[in-house]
Amino acid sequence: MGGKTAKTNAARLLDKAGIEYELIPYTVDEENLAATHVAEQLGEPICQVFKTLVLRGDRTGLFVCVIPGDGEIDLKKAAKESGNKSCALIHVKELLPSTGYIRGGCSPIGMKKPLPTFIHRTAADFPHIYISAGVRGLQIKIAPESLIRFVGAAVADLL
Repeated sequence: MGGKTAKTNAARLLDKAGIEYELIPYTVDEENLAATHVAEQLGEPICQVFKTLVLRGDRTGLFVCVIPGDGEIDLKKAAKESGNKSCALIHVKELLPSTGYIRGGCSPIGMKKPLPTFIHRTAADFPHIYISAGVRGLQIKIAPESLIRFVGAAVADLL
């Protein structure tokens, strides 16, 4: 790495755990925070660029789903996997106070407090995936097994 990229909290946590990863910067478009835009910037297939969603279940409270960038979360599947009868995405205003992250820069690593995390099963199909490094304009390239182990995620069908 060029050393110019400032380490995020997520990157520092991975360093501390001795987990291999790469920080990949990209150009942010404030008008288009979609994962599809990030994938285009990275020159990577959208199926390898994962987005982090925070949901609230009716029984368990907050939990995290990490899904392919072009995927649509299936709320019924997410609820079932997380031990809830129903769930919904939290409002964008709740994101920062709940996780410490903003929309377009939400990482499954290093949230304010650890939340139950579920990763869509296709992550395991790739040697590496991309997730937010915790700020807009920076992605973490990481082996899915490393991420799953580090955040204690369950692999699930979420789409």
